[in-house]
Amino acid sequence: MTESILPVLIQQMLQPGFYPHQVTEPIQLIQTHISYVLLTGDYAYKVKKPANFGFLDFSSLEKRQHFCQEELRLNQRGAAELYLEVLPVTLVGEKYDLGGTGEPVEYALKMRQFPQESLFSTLFEQGRLNEANIEELGRVVAQYHVQSETNDYIRRFGEIPEVRASIDDNYAQTEKYIGGPQTSAQFQETKQYSDNFFAQYPELFTNRIKNNYIRECHGDLHLRNIALWHDKIMLFDCIEFNEPFRFVDVIYDVAFAMMDLEARGRRDLGNAFLNAYLEQTGDWEGLQVMPLYLSRQAYVRAKVNSFLLDDANVPATVKEEAVKTAAAYYQQAWNYTKPQPGLLFLMSGLSGSGKSTTAKFLARQLGAVQIRSDAVRKHLGGIPLWARGSDDLYTPEMTAKTYTRLLNLGTLLASQGWTVILDAKYDRQNLRQEAITAAEKHHLPLKIIHCQAPLEVLRERLVNRTGDIADATADLLESQLHQAEPFTVAEQPYVKTVDTTQSLQAQLSGSK
Repeated sequence: MTESILPVLIQQMLQPGFYPHQVTEPIQLIQTHISYVLLTGDYAYKVKKPANFGFLDFSSLEKRQHFCQEELRLNQRGAAELYLEVLPVTLVGEKYDLGGTGEPVEYALKMRQFPQESLFSTLFEQGRLNEANIEELGRVVAQYHVQSETNDYIRRFGEIPEVRASIDDNYAQTEKYIGGPQTSAQFQETKQYSDNFFAQYPELFTNRIKNNYIRECHGDLHLRNIALWHDKIMLFDCIEFNEPFRFVDVIYDVAFAMMDLEARGRRDLGNAFLNAYLEQTGDWEGLQVMPLYLSRQAYVRAKVNSFLLDDANVPATVKEEAVKTAAAYYQQAWNYTKPQPGLLFLMSGLSGSGKSTTAKFLARQLGAVQIRSDAVRKHLGGIPLWARGSDDLYTPEMTAKTYTRLLNLGTLLASQGWTVILDAKYDRQNLRQEAITAAEKHHLPLKIIHCQAPLEVLRERLVNRTGDIADATADLLESQLHQAEPFTVAEQPYVKTVDTTQSLQAQLSGSK
């Protein structure tokens, strides 16, 4: 859009003299279909367009003021350092004044400007987004959700009619793209999957409501709305304008980020994010609704790219790219609906033998859920993951509860098509036998990965262990050695022994 046909306010906001502070020239203007964003150097200003798209209504000054305030309030949760204040814009003669004292004619949200290189999407494109960043993101999102509000009004958005409304809208709005980026078979099968899901699993949605997992979430949690700035991960630009897009299951948010990473060809990073999040929250049961939300989020991206095909102002080359992008997202949405065979792994070995490192390696390779006994135990005990457990956490009764919870989760999720790694010592025959019996009962393939390393290596690893939730120390090794029970003849066919001082890739390739 040329400057001459921009609103007069925006034309004036492009002038350095409009601002009560120094600016970096030229002032940059970024437009979306719903807002103008002015980049001045240290600060960015967002002005909402007087638009009404049905799902979003900024048509009146009063509404734009309200949603500016909501955007400020809601983004304080994930990026308080970025969102500063809402300023009135007044008009004196023909000159607009930012923060004036007269009658407001518009409102601007003032934000701290940060470099685009801080965006997770940019870091990803530059090859600088690593697994440690992604695991930290999982923990940040977990904390964000714990602190997010829920109440009776918010929880009702978890009821099936509310959840399926936007999913059904997506299908209605994209039927016309069949024969273009979407195929008839994919459309029918993806829709059939969600229809069946709502019909077959109503208790899942009831349980999510009952357990307070419907919260005031972010609603648009993809890599372009996440930044790493001043060594801190920030979640910004959440949905302020539409309650059904924001009052959602926490897994809706998790699925958005995970889908985005997988769409970019990095299933391993999606897996790292998912496992870090689940370990922090203990919400492994949430995986039961994950495929529905993964499919939904991919479908939304397909829809948005499809809409470009209807815009007469979009160049043909951009439309060609949009067709390819939309087709890939439609296929991704469809892929998430396909049933997968479940598989159960048991880790086994002494403390320091490399069980968790090996389990993590396998999880990344297989897209598996890694459930650590240390995390399960602390969630059951009601203590923070990073706090050291007292003796009460390690009684025989607590150990029995921990292994029962591990196995219940393992069989539940593997029965629904997940590959699940139960990351615990499994040093007793009775514990292993319970798992084997449960796997047989549920017709699940089971493998035992037995990790070994020389005793001096185990001791050294435990002495040097830092930054981990496990409490085991080197002085426990002798008693563990004494108590560990060897594999029986009946167990041997399930066992794969791994020397964790050697290459895991060489020893575990083709483990599924």
